Amino acid sequence: MDTHPTHRTEQTHRTEPGPQTPASPQTEPNPQIRHLRDLYDRQLRREARPDGPGCRVERVGDVVRQTGPAHAWNGVLWSGLDAPGCDGAIAEQIAYYRAADLSFEWKLFAHDTPADLGERLLAAGFTPEDPETLMVAEAAALPHDVPLPEGVELRAVTDEAGIRQVVEVHERAFGSDSGDIGRQLLDRLAADPETVTAVVALAAGEPVSAARLELCSGTDFAGLWGGGTVEGWRGRGLYRALVSHRARIAAERGHRYVHVDAAETSRPILRRLGFLTLSTTTPYTYGG
Repeated sequence: MDTHPTHRTEQTHRTEPGPQTPASPQTEPNPQIRHLRDLYDRQLRREARPDGPGCRVERVGDVVRQTGPAHAWNGVLWSGLDAPGCDGAIAEQIAYYRAADLSFEWKLFAHDTPADLGERLLAAGFTPEDPETLMVAEAAALPHDVPLPEGVELRAVTDEAGIRQVVEVHERAFGSDSGDIGRQLLDRLAADPETVTAVVALAAGEPVSAARLELCSGTDFAGLWGGGTVEGWRGRGLYRALVSHRARIAAERGHRYVHVDAAETSRPILRRLGFLTLSTTTPYTYGG
């Protein structure tokens, strides 16, 4: 999910799960990709900030993790492990979140070490979800004038009624309970509205598509999350319009790049818009 918390992947609709395969190392990237990936890792993973009220981020040894309320995203954002200490570090995180009575996610990227970290997480009892593709583009370089289908308008989400519409779209598009996403969005709009913006597309008053933008203060990045369109409205350009709308806001707020954890359904659209692939990421979940 557009994808940190609960499930944050960017996808146009729900897809049937395919075979679960751990992220695997990729060939050496070109200098531009390496620079962007290193910048992403430093600003959004190693130096991550809490992404909601009641959350805290801490570095414990070679692991950076977030802990918050049960409805927030809890999990490992970054790790710099070596083979000798890896299994012990995994066991420590399991013990930590178990003591807090929280399920959690280990967000594994293809370039993380050691190379067999995914296999070690599997052996420790984690469950892999569908792999996603980390994609990045310069916000100002993306098209900012993508037209909407006739009769559709975009409306900023600023209150509980708007959040209910976002949750409705997510549940219709993805076929899963999105109540936690609604609570996270409500928390952030109430506590720090400058860090998040959400938008819903309405057709004759009916919510048919929705997405949010998370603005990472003090970084070059803004994140595209939760982009979804209900069946019957797919293939009409709504997803492209929502990406364009959010990229324009990110550029206006001073963020050079927008990033996406893209599902299979979103990758071709984003590639055509000019997004670059930096890595792949597989969410490994434990508990819940």
